[in-house]
Amino acid sequence: MIASLIIGIIFLVAGLGLRYWINRRKFYRRGPMGAEGFSSYESSVIIKLLEKFGKWVAYALIIFGLLSLWGYSREKKDKEKQNVEIQKPK
Repeated sequence: MIASLIIGIIFLVAGLGLRYWINRRKFYRRGPMGAEGFSSYESSVIIKLLEKFGKWVAYALIIFGLLSLWGYSREKKDKEKQNVEIQKPK
């Protein structure tokens, strides 16, 4: 039960951190006119491709983290419900 909470937090933070890092690199690559500066066409294509792939990985990490946190909350509610039913006198 606690493992899903820890995994959810780790994956959520990792996904958000990856998105932040990619967007920050993209921001600092821009020049004064707002255009991105690359040393060559090949590096432009490769970097943009890696950033797209990285964003999809970040989205997957965020979704998996949120699902893990949701699963943890469901487990916690079910456990509390079972404890309440056990403690009720019949």
